[in-house]
Amino acid sequence: MTKTLTATIAIASFAFATPVFAQSDASVSASDQDVSSGTVMAETITAPENGWLVVHRTDSEMAPGPVVGYAPLKAGDNESVVAILQEEVASGDMLMLMVHGETGGNETGVFEYTLGAKEDGPIRINDELVMKVVTAQ
Repeated sequence: MTKTLTATIAIASFAFATPVFAQSDASVSASDQDVSSGTVMAETITAPENGWLVVHRTDSEMAPGPVVGYAPLKAGDNESVVAILQEEVASGDMLMLMVHGETGGNETGVFEYTLGAKEDGPIRINDELVMKVVTAQ
């Protein structure tokens, strides 16, 4: 009887639990792509919390540069996330698609990050940025 009750409680707890995403699950999957339509897309993004896909310019040194686009993310799995580019990106330019959080700002749902700011800043896992670099075609 005790084993049955314990198993029933364990199953019930699992069935009604809110999904929790481990920080280590955070990732960005994207490929080199044509951006002539003024957008860039990540095929899949797993975000540990609500936040943003932020598109930074970058180069061979792989340091995040100015923001050229962003799109909202929900906690968990996101597919076909498209960011509208806010300035021209030429073929051959490198773009860093990075996961940022929705924390530290004044308004929820409003992208407030500027390069180097803490508001809506980058998410780090084991001190590593969650990002993928693509080349505009």
